[in-house]
Amino acid sequence: MTKQFRAGRSNKLTLAAFATAALLLGACGSDETGASQSTETIELPEGVPAEALVQADGPVSLSDIGLPDGFAIHEWAQVDGARSMVVGDGFVVIGTQGDAVYTVPFDGMMNAGETRLVAEDLTLPNGLALIDGVLYIAEQVQLVRWGDAPFDPANPVQTPVKVGPDLPDLSHHGWRYMATTSDNQLLIALGSPCNICTPEGLQGSIIKVDPQTGDYATVATGIRNSVGVTIHPQTGVPFFTDNGADMMGDDTPPGEINALTQEGANYGFPWYGGGHDRTPDFADATPPEGLVFPVMDMDPHAAGLGFIFYQGDMLPAAYKGSIILAQHGSWNRTFPIGYRLMHVMTDADGMPTSKQEFATGWLDKGDVTGRPVDVKELPDGSILVSDDMNGVIYRITYSAP
Repeated sequence: MTKQFRAGRSNKLTLAAFATAALLLGACGSDETGASQSTETIELPEGVPAEALVQADGPVSLSDIGLPDGFAIHEWAQVDGARSMVVGDGFVVIGTQGDAVYTVPFDGMMNAGETRLVAEDLTLPNGLALIDGVLYIAEQVQLVRWGDAPFDPANPVQTPVKVGPDLPDLSHHGWRYMATTSDNQLLIALGSPCNICTPEGLQGSIIKVDPQTGDYATVATGIRNSVGVTIHPQTGVPFFTDNGADMMGDDTPPGEINALTQEGANYGFPWYGGGHDRTPDFADATPPEGLVFPVMDMDPHAAGLGFIFYQGDMLPAAYKGSIILAQHGSWNRTFPIGYRLMHVMTDADGMPTSKQEFATGWLDKGDVTGRPVDVKELPDGSILVSDDMNGVIYRITYSAP
């Protein structure tokens, strides 16, 4: 393996922190009728999800990041709490786990410029999209259009305009993930505000919003916590990740990759906690007919988030059309898992066929030194990866060995 790295302070999170997190936070249960009831044992600060108990300060050394031969990784930009990204014409816009959105310009050699503030005092501004150059930001509580003109990284401050419905104002699973469909509609994933419960209203769904009129429709239900949505570039089919329920055991339920091949489909939550694994809270309840199950199960609690169907020419041909997926990592498993990038092979329609590790090393013998969140492709075919633990964006490149 080849490795490129920047020397720096390595901050490690040990297994003790995971044990503490698991003890601090309980699950959401239900009574015999299936009505939800909270059994949480602590109240987290507003806007802070349970997984945020896993955290560390400062930059991480990349000397332990393992990649296939010919690949190299380096720090590309520093962005506090970096999460979802969208790539524009010569710039990247980055949402965060706090209240701010940033932008980073890049030149023809893909070198990053200075990180600039776009907006602050927002509520978990995670989801991002560009349509005809105009920026859209999905906050916990609403979708906004960032002005009416194409986004200008040199003059990023604009007047936001609310678009579409009010979104559920609940911080548990309150980060919104967004993608632009082939006909320039916006898909927004809305998590269920619990571990296991009965979602209400728009909770636990994916909605499609017309960015011009604000009209919207629910296109998928039965979702626990979808934390990555992307569109297959050839077929136009939306794919999305969904994180399985906690507190069901170390090795159950699986995480999911799903395909939204038919609008209105129900993906099984809360009767299923992930994959075909039934939740104990709804074990005696009869699931509705016609549920749609994942196109691929992923490792339980590894927390798959953002992903792309790789379209560039820099990486070897075997990567063309396949999925590169970020796994944020477990927070309540006895032995942590995830904290890596996965390479998921697919068929011509994007349906997963097999999977393997692509980039590892943010987890070493129980020590956590980084948490990948999102993956995006630059015009030259290199890959950007955000890491909200360290507040950095990495760039992965390839040169034939």
